Amino acid sequence: MRHASLKAGAVLAGAFALATPAAAEVVRFELTGPPRPALEGQSFGAVGPYVEIRARATIALDPADPRNAVIADLDRAPRNAEGRVEATADVIVFRPADLARGNGTLLVEPPNRGRRLVTQLLNDTTAAATTRLEQAGDAGNGWTFRQGMTLAWVGWQGDWTPGAGLRVDVPRAAGLTGPAREEFVFDTTTSPAIGQLTYPVADPASLVLTVRARQEDARQRPADLAFRLLDGDRIEITRPAGFDAAAIYEMTYTARDPLVLGMGFAAFRDVTAFLRRDGSDANPMARHGRSTVAVATSLGVSQSGRFLRDFLHLGFNEDTRGRQVFDALVPHIPGARLTDMNRRFAQPGRNPSDHTDRLYPADQFPFAYAMSTDHLTGRRDGLLRRCRISGTCPRIFQTDTEFEFWGARGSLTYTDTQGRHLDLPPEVRGFMFAGHPHFATAQSVAAPGPMCQLPLNPLQAGAPMRALMVALDAWVREGVEPPSSRVPMVAHGTLVQPAAFPAIPGLPRFASWTPAPLLDMAKNPPEVAGRYAILFPRLDTDGNAIGGIRLPVIEAPRATYTGWNPRRAGFAEGALCTNQGGVIPFAATRAERLAANDPRPALEERWPDQAAYVAAVRASAERLVAERLLLAEDAAAMVAAAGAGTLARLPR
Repeated sequence: MRHASLKAGAVLAGAFALATPAAAEVVRFELTGPPRPALEGQSFGAVGPYVEIRARATIALDPADPRNAVIADLDRAPRNAEGRVEATADVIVFRPADLARGNGTLLVEPPNRGRRLVTQLLNDTTAAATTRLEQAGDAGNGWTFRQGMTLAWVGWQGDWTPGAGLRVDVPRAAGLTGPAREEFVFDTTTSPAIGQLTYPVADPASLVLTVRARQEDARQRPADLAFRLLDGDRIEITRPAGFDAAAIYEMTYTARDPLVLGMGFAAFRDVTAFLRRDGSDANPMARHGRSTVAVATSLGVSQSGRFLRDFLHLGFNEDTRGRQVFDALVPHIPGARLTDMNRRFAQPGRNPSDHTDRLYPADQFPFAYAMSTDHLTGRRDGLLRRCRISGTCPRIFQTDTEFEFWGARGSLTYTDTQGRHLDLPPEVRGFMFAGHPHFATAQSVAAPGPMCQLPLNPLQAGAPMRALMVALDAWVREGVEPPSSRVPMVAHGTLVQPAAFPAIPGLPRFASWTPAPLLDMAKNPPEVAGRYAILFPRLDTDGNAIGGIRLPVIEAPRATYTGWNPRRAGFAEGALCTNQGGVIPFAATRAERLAANDPRPALEERWPDQAAYVAAVRASAERLVAERLLLAEDAAAMVAAAGAGTLARLPR
């Protein structure tokens, strides 16, 4: 048997780890440097300081194992002397220096395009601090560290997209060729512009470039559109006249040597299984001959939230010994999407939206956790089907912002393909944060965006996410029933057909959203073979969503917060700004709103003074604390922000 080993440094106790039998499929676990104090040695109450461990973990997969057989082209990949296929993943572990002082929770994040985002979400760190995670101030509010959690990141994306971030190195199925496609939207007027191809070109004569203004438009090849193939699988595109900055450039070609990208699922599975269960000195989570992990949870943000839905659907929550890998999964802001990862010439960095990447298969059936039938194909499936068979289904909190219902087909998580209500399975809870954009930092304020018509929505989901993580942990550890789902639903009358928005001055017309097409992937480019029903949140008279978790900023609003924001002129006007929401403040006085013909009550009509406003925020926050959707410390912070006039995150 191959052996795992811990190299390039001493463990904290001062002894060097010895080679010991590997758990699951990890055959080498090698440090890339010595363990070092994390966050400049900052201490977090009773938990104390943390250490950072960086490693490279090599897995070796048996293609004949039915748990691996789902991986596309695994049987075509090169093998080692034992007949297995190897891949090597980047790993970072942040754990208490004294494992005995941790709470036993291993929180593993699949990086988003190689980036770590979980501390930006749960610890309210800045974007720069999240990327760096080295200085004492990078801990943000330190919430995860104060809880005693161990944070880990395991690279899973194997194409070029992650750049310098965390990744997995996977083999190529050399000698295979086939159709590939690239789509470029530069959102600038630079010409010539450079695009990166995902795969090597097998036949330069196969390269075909077209341009169109919008997804629905016919593809064109004007005489002044030109390109040339550069080294490093790059394309230089000379842009034609008559198209704006957001024109869609599409290139089809015959590619060669596809990456076996589906091995990223196995790397995430096997490295987590190793950290969770291996008792050897090679495992940085082991103490006294056994792993200290009591609960394993994964939280993935956006692209990596979609990765978790696919991970679950393809059966990877069962390790190669038949054991459950994660006790809980938190796909955050995935909408109803999966990833374009487990196919030949896949592109997992693609994000289908209204204006871009629509024809990549990252949003195909099944959409829902419950079993349902695709009315267009007759196929019956659900995200829990495989884990139900193996008995390895985790507890699941899917958390979305309102944007996902406008821009990421979020309704299909809660309906069948014809838009009819589906109940969530008992293992699953769904939550939508009303009025929130796809993702924002805790430091955001409403401000103009260069491509969007409305000021950018600044609301961040850290506070409710912290409360939900506490509730999820209690559900897993103690069986405490979690809060009920809070999402728009057909059965509640809060998930509806597109309806007219209130006639709010300055609110653009909502005319375009991200559809859900059935794709015919036998053609290149793919063709739309049908469409699935999309529904949207019902709105109140202010234009704010009724369903979902309504935080005090929505319950006691000072503005309309939309989950959508159209692109401005020159950037595919009217199409959705990907991942953005908008803000339209209320008038300050009745006279001001009447002059503007604004139907929304003015601030002075809602609250006679600042004390009344703060009281409304306090009442809303206290209700959410009682419902376990907000922690007391975050409720107090919101009340304080209301008193300071900063809760709404509007320019002052």
